Amino acid sequence: MATRTAIVSIFVVLVLGVVVTLAGSEGSVERFGLPVFAWVSMVIFFIQWAVFLFAWATHSERFFDLTGSFTYLVAVLLCIVMTGSPEPHSFLVAAMVAVWALRLGTFLTARVRAAGSDSRFDAMKNRFAWFLFTWTTQGLWVLVAAGATLAAISRPERTPVGTLAIVGSCIWAIGFGAEVIADEQKRRFRSVPQNRNSFITTGLWSWSRHPNYAGEILLWFGIAVASLPALEGWGLLTLVSPVFVWALLTRVSGIPILETAADRRWGDRVDYQSYKARTPALFPRFSGIRQSK
Repeated sequence: MATRTAIVSIFVVLVLGVVVTLAGSEGSVERFGLPVFAWVSMVIFFIQWAVFLFAWATHSERFFDLTGSFTYLVAVLLCIVMTGSPEPHSFLVAAMVAVWALRLGTFLTARVRAAGSDSRFDAMKNRFAWFLFTWTTQGLWVLVAAGATLAAISRPERTPVGTLAIVGSCIWAIGFGAEVIADEQKRRFRSVPQNRNSFITTGLWSWSRHPNYAGEILLWFGIAVASLPALEGWGLLTLVSPVFVWALLTRVSGIPILETAADRRWGDRVDYQSYKARTPALFPRFSGIRQSK
């Protein structure tokens, strides 16, 4: 990415962050003259930039994923503490975010440690503006993905744990389970030396080429559903969370990068072409599931 493009992209990301902050701050409890949602938003970006300075100085991406997960935890905890008088609904939606962040952060950090480095950052970690853009985008990812949760927690009204919260929790559990199982299946597949130059087509990976991402999108949808009863007015815009995660994973990072790498590595193999033709990229087809049983 060219320096000018990166700078413009950083500006766009920050503008989007301001829009989300303004929407999520409507009806938020105020502390020290600002809505709690706004304070949390600023802390989210501050953490990214603080760790970025260290990452740039060492030209290392080692703490990128860990920082993202840590930021989610700080955001929901800070939101609960600053709002004061937390209630069961706030703890429920916060717990869903925290459990996911803890699991994913430890998993990704362990994977990078085992690999020694993360190839996604090879080109960008030596280019200041591009690297800064990546860290700033992670801040936007945290803010938008957790936006509905933060908006729900920061409102002064008490929200009962009703039907939508229960339904959302069930959807979250299904998505979280799918992501965990898919990641573990791939980890075990890669741990076998004979599979080093092959690709996984078993388990959930026989239904989807990226079942872990399907699970992640589903769990954020569940969190949005569970957060909905506490939202109103402009705060409803924070429900864009699962759509944002879907767009990020299918249009920006995630699937496009992995598909390009897979095509480059196995694109000339008939078995890979067959797998790709019969297996959807994201959400499984019910007909395919029935046929695989």
